[in-house]
Amino acid sequence: MPLPTGAGIGLKPAHYAALRADPDPPAFVEIHAENHLGEGGPNARMLAWVREHAALSIHGVGLSIGAPGGLDAAHLERIAGLVERWQPDAFSEHLAWSSHQGRYFNDLLPLPLTTTTLQSVCAHVDRIQQRLQRRMLLENPATYLEFADSDWEEAGFIAEIVRRTGCGLLLDLGNVVVSCVNHGRDPDAYLERLPLAAVGEIHLAGHAPDQDCDGSLLLIDSHDRAVSTATWGLYAAILDRLGPIPTLIEWDSQLPSYAILRAEAAKAGRQLVAGAAAP
Repeated sequence: MPLPTGAGIGLKPAHYAALRADPDPPAFVEIHAENHLGEGGPNARMLAWVREHAALSIHGVGLSIGAPGGLDAAHLERIAGLVERWQPDAFSEHLAWSSHQGRYFNDLLPLPLTTTTLQSVCAHVDRIQQRLQRRMLLENPATYLEFADSDWEEAGFIAEIVRRTGCGLLLDLGNVVVSCVNHGRDPDAYLERLPLAAVGEIHLAGHAPDQDCDGSLLLIDSHDRAVSTATWGLYAAILDRLGPIPTLIEWDSQLPSYAILRAEAAKAGRQLVAGAAAP
């Protein structure tokens, strides 16, 4: 089943008790796959509760889809076991890489947008979808630099992956704002070139302002604060165009109280309701 058309939250252990006590839980919750690969303990008990009371989205962060080598077969099997065990309503991963020749990096890194990379990414997406026996969603990246030898623009690159593999798109609007500011692009023009008909979920998250070496504004995809005004504006425009889409509030560090997180989700929920009522 697809995710319900409502507002969800990223699930963190600090919020387990508050979520269970919530008389009106969010439409869905999302977990990072790599935090839940164990089969027992508090995480498993919480997910069992979630499967009874809300929909579940699993968001991978470690498959390294953009890496030049093959996928880590053992890690894919662990992810497949997690998906088979909890039967989520959606599974997603990032258009990025974080491992190379046995080394692992604590970040989601950009990839050269070349035809060679495109073929590799499509092969990886095909393999993941075949192993999981489901359509996955691929998330557009947040980037701070680009490779000089890229011969595709990013939105067209993503559109071609979707066309070749049949995967869906996880549209992270925070990432759109971050990348477009960092690279001096128009976010509306970027969105126009994405395969928006393939969007199965939207992410909203806060970002932190910084400066690059030239003193220019640099946005960091920090997930440590409330969603920005610019991101909310893009969200309203997307809902006007596509109608209601399942929407997640991501808040991964400097965690707020559960009440504040739910208030951000409620803000998205009000926009979803308004979008559904619009002509």
